[in-house]
Amino acid sequence: MVGTTMDLLLTHGFFLGEDPKELQIMKPYVPLGILYLCSHLRARGFDVEVFDSTFSSRSELVALLGTTPPRVLGVYSNLGTRPSVVEILKVAKQAGWQTIVGGPEPAAYLQEYLAAGADVVVIGEGEVTIEELLPALALIRAGAAPSQALAKVRGIAFQSEDGETYRTPSRPLIPCLDDQPWPAREAVDIDRYLTRWRQHHGTGSISLIAARGCPYHCRWCSHEEVFGKTHRRRQPAAVADELAWLIDRYHPDAVWFADDVFTIHYEWLFEYAEEIKRRHLKVPFECISRANRLNERVIETLAEMGCFRLWMGSESGSQQVLDAMERGITVEQVRTAVALAKAKGIQTGIFVMWGYSGEEIEDIETTVEHVKQTDPDLFLTTVVYPIKGTPYFEEVSPRLVSTRPWAQGSTRDYLIAGRHSRHFYLQANELLRSEVELSRLRNQKEQIPDPSRISELEIKIAGARNGLHEASAEVEA
Repeated sequence: MVGTTMDLLLTHGFFLGEDPKELQIMKPYVPLGILYLCSHLRARGFDVEVFDSTFSSRSELVALLGTTPPRVLGVYSNLGTRPSVVEILKVAKQAGWQTIVGGPEPAAYLQEYLAAGADVVVIGEGEVTIEELLPALALIRAGAAPSQALAKVRGIAFQSEDGETYRTPSRPLIPCLDDQPWPAREAVDIDRYLTRWRQHHGTGSISLIAARGCPYHCRWCSHEEVFGKTHRRRQPAAVADELAWLIDRYHPDAVWFADDVFTIHYEWLFEYAEEIKRRHLKVPFECISRANRLNERVIETLAEMGCFRLWMGSESGSQQVLDAMERGITVEQVRTAVALAKAKGIQTGIFVMWGYSGEEIEDIETTVEHVKQTDPDLFLTTVVYPIKGTPYFEEVSPRLVSTRPWAQGSTRDYLIAGRHSRHFYLQANELLRSEVELSRLRNQKEQIPDPSRISELEIKIAGARNGLHEASAEVEA
């Protein structure tokens, strides 16, 4: 039940039951972003509640908005939830709610989100902004003009009474993350998350963050609109305090550090490792890093801490493509990092990206060889998509073709005129998967490979390679 005196209702528009891919993966994590908003605002005396849409239905949220005395609704939006968020905003406005939208996408589409029903778009970190915004919205409910009530709130965009869109000055980022309360995890049913994990994977994982922001400059990556190209890290003891509480409260089997680059600051990592060792805190965890921030001592420290899986962005096996992306890493660094991790018993996962500007069949073949030689435990592939606000988006924007109306789609729906077709990259995926499996079969020492499976893979590889060359003439749009 939602209280009648509530100041703000927060939700995030992700419905697990509507996402076939996520239902298959079944590794849900709580929405830490809005839980941080919730704890910050509660600590300042606001009555804030959370509707966690992950395990709920769209109809439940619609019913709640229609039967609860309207106040303020805050919705987190990202690249994948735009259609749901637009629908939620529409329903909320029809029911008389004032609406706020924030997250990594809305700042790039101010006009669109305002037209879709958002009264205010929050740009950047939301905690202090919404703290100032709620009293301003109360003034509007009391009859004040939007431009009068909202103009002094930094870090927002809104439409004035004359229909003009105003963007206020940027808000400085929170200087000390240790001053912030932990996410309001008790506002959602975390046991439900852990149960789903254990039902599908045998272990339950829970997430936390030690830092905000990423200072690197990959041309296709968007992070400026929330945390900026900065890196602000919590004190090791503070992170250890939260970890200890999570272990005692929820008894997770594993932990996911949701930092963009967990090992970016070596001294912090070594100090944190000593802190959890002193407290006898050890729970298996996985994290993401960069190949250029991994060395033998770092990986040995991760292993001692309990890291069981280390993810890193490889993106391509072609140094030419990596340099075009401005990734700031080398192919050799990726191979070395994976080898060091495997030597310490840490599983490895890498991300591979197809379709960046200038990539051709030769680069794809080079990437296939790279993954075979590197031999990570896991690899995930995607076709690069243009995110508004990034250098890559600006580069390809003259060739972008929308395949559906903005409110019904996402950034992933763009076609890039002249780029290889989706069918071409499906062939690249098939070639990669089959080549890696064949390489592993031939290199295994425990048993003799099944000749029939080898023959089957060789046929698949030949077909994929032929398909790749045949599809090379096909282009998008």
